Amino acid sequence: MARPTPLSGFPEWLPDGRVVEQHVLDTLRRTFELHGFAGIETRAVEPLDQLLRKGETSKEVYVLRRLQEEPGAEGTSGDRSEKQLGLHFDLTVPFARYVLENAGRLAFPFKRYQIQKVWRGERPQDGRFREFVQADIDVVGAGELPYHYEVELPLVMAEALGALRDVGVPEVRILVNNRKVAEGFYRGLGLDDVEGVLRQVDKLDKIGPDAVAELLQAEQGATPEQAKACLELAAISGTDTTVVDRVRALAASYGAVTDLLETGLGELAALVESAARRAPGVVVADLKIARGLDYYTGSVYETVLVGHEQLGSICSGGRYDTLASDGKNTYPGVGLSIGVSRLVSRLLSAGLVAATRGVPTAVLVAVTDEAHRDRSDAVAAALRARGIPVDVAPTAAKFGKQIKVADRRGIPFVWFPAQPGEDGAEPEVLVGQVKDIRSGEQVDADAASWAPPAEDRLPRVVPAAAE
Repeated sequence: MARPTPLSGFPEWLPDGRVVEQHVLDTLRRTFELHGFAGIETRAVEPLDQLLRKGETSKEVYVLRRLQEEPGAEGTSGDRSEKQLGLHFDLTVPFARYVLENAGRLAFPFKRYQIQKVWRGERPQDGRFREFVQADIDVVGAGELPYHYEVELPLVMAEALGALRDVGVPEVRILVNNRKVAEGFYRGLGLDDVEGVLRQVDKLDKIGPDAVAELLQAEQGATPEQAKACLELAAISGTDTTVVDRVRALAASYGAVTDLLETGLGELAALVESAARRAPGVVVADLKIARGLDYYTGSVYETVLVGHEQLGSICSGGRYDTLASDGKNTYPGVGLSIGVSRLVSRLLSAGLVAATRGVPTAVLVAVTDEAHRDRSDAVAAALRARGIPVDVAPTAAKFGKQIKVADRRGIPFVWFPAQPGEDGAEPEVLVGQVKDIRSGEQVDADAASWAPPAEDRLPRVVPAAAE
């Protein structure tokens, strides 16, 4: 069989990379649960018509179809029924459906976290994949949802990412804006195509201000003066409430002060003030953050790794008031989604973090000879019963070769079963010697009581320089 060609955009980590990913996932999960978020998991597929509600993503949806379909079966190429299925490309659409289906059995406000793979048919590049893991947190209310959740959620995410700092994850900056500020300002200028303006402003980092100004004039009908005002608003940023004063002054200079703008500025000020107390320097008000998706109605968020801003946002989200609705009831919410695979990819490729070993095994029990393998198995069973990850040597080779097996796999300790005495008497099964193959230290040990140091019991994730 020829060597297979890797599929671009479908990451597969080596064991030590998987240890890093699992540490990130465990840290996120633990932080989310500390803040009262309940874990859920939804199916991987959704009806295609539901996935295509966001028209701009239609080219990215993977359709699910049997290789050999029965004629006339639902979802075939000749049947574009609502039962045709696609793999979900984010966790927001399935969550909205989940809320509607289970509204009568959920207690609102409902706080959930969800960690799953998603699939998106876009061009693979640095940090962008076709199959990747996302971790989402959302709070959804029935009919209404207090504003304070728009303040709390980015701070929960800041705490989760901050908990990874000790293993070498860089600092993060959570960039925040409020769609009410943007909409109020644009309408005050006389620009009614708010969604169109937001889509263009969302391109600032990719194409630059001059190109955005041209698009605003060509596609949204803005005058040069209006386009200039939009760019001036997008240039405002800061970590304290002076940002609000600067926006208000800018709006006044263009005669663009509106009630909606003032409402948004009040909300933005509350978020910035709270963040300055609870996570100083982490949350930055940045008026160019637009989030092109049209369902956001309040706060919007994007998160960058300090020193790795070219990677783009690793975590984004915002407030949405009408994403989940059955026509009679509306379920407003606010949420953030972190691209776990994007984050892990950068941590590994940039050599920022490392696993102390790629296997869970802390001890390799040597085998004296195949006739006495059962003695090695007994030692392994005794250690495992006390929660110590153990493996038994694959062959009864010379001890030097068995040590090399442990070294290649990163296993720190090798256990040598006791040898028969000069009179041929069989020694106690659980007694032997254990060697730290890193230092060469070898001591007598009893499998009923010996344990590796706490830092060696399981693989750990550490800053790469400390590996």
